[in-house]
Amino acid sequence: MLFLRVIFPLLIISSLVGFNNEPKRIVKKQPGDSIKNFSKNFYPKFKKKEQVIKHLGYTICYDEKYEQAKWVAYRLTAKMCDGNGEERTNDFREDLAIKTGSATPEDYKKSGYDRGHLCPAGDMAWSEIAMSESFYMSNMSPQEPKFNRGIWKTLESQVRDWAKKEEELYIVTAGVLEKGLKTIGEKNKVAVPNYYYKIVFDVKGKEQKAIAFVMPNEGSKRSIFDFAVTVDSVERLTQINFFPALPDQLENNLESHINVELWK
Repeated sequence: MLFLRVIFPLLIISSLVGFNNEPKRIVKKQPGDSIKNFSKNFYPKFKKKEQVIKHLGYTICYDEKYEQAKWVAYRLTAKMCDGNGEERTNDFREDLAIKTGSATPEDYKKSGYDRGHLCPAGDMAWSEIAMSESFYMSNMSPQEPKFNRGIWKTLESQVRDWAKKEEELYIVTAGVLEKGLKTIGEKNKVAVPNYYYKIVFDVKGKEQKAIAFVMPNEGSKRSIFDFAVTVDSVERLTQINFFPALPDQLENNLESHINVELWK
């Protein structure tokens, strides 16, 4: 907790300073094969012993210790957001693909926390199966209601708007998992993250670009861009290498810089 209290404000401040002074960056596109390969293997780096489960619309790395995903990664296109979507199923249920057993809806009862989607149901409305699978409890994390239904929802909606505009996005998101977190549920002890992150990578826009957000698990009326940070800073915070399949030069450029104006 002390680490986050000290480091998180510094991340925000350093990022704000960075994009206030950073000129508009146009990254030259890499050869088609590089992007094609990335499109097929855009997942964060993971260890062989970790549980990585691929569902129709998203892939998760499940962390049994915290009873939720360490990361959730998925591709979102303009076509997936065309408005002809499936209705929410609200079929919250255990994910039987998790060998060690996922959290269950009972873990959240009378906890005061929402079953907060990591991969949003709204992003999976392009398929009946994808929508249904978005309600696996492995895709949930305990979120404060004012956070889940407020600024986090605003960010999710903004990502869909970006997908419509930019044609294709790659997204990685989850709670920041660390020692000492509060837990809910008598059986599974689901950890309650103090912060959540979301990383968005644009591969087909006029400029290849990336943006990341780290938000406290609480309600806020501030702009989502007040929480914008570099991908590098989220990697340091989570100890996750998010885009190892990118060519090194492009990865280093995109992850170390942020220009909010390219996203507004």
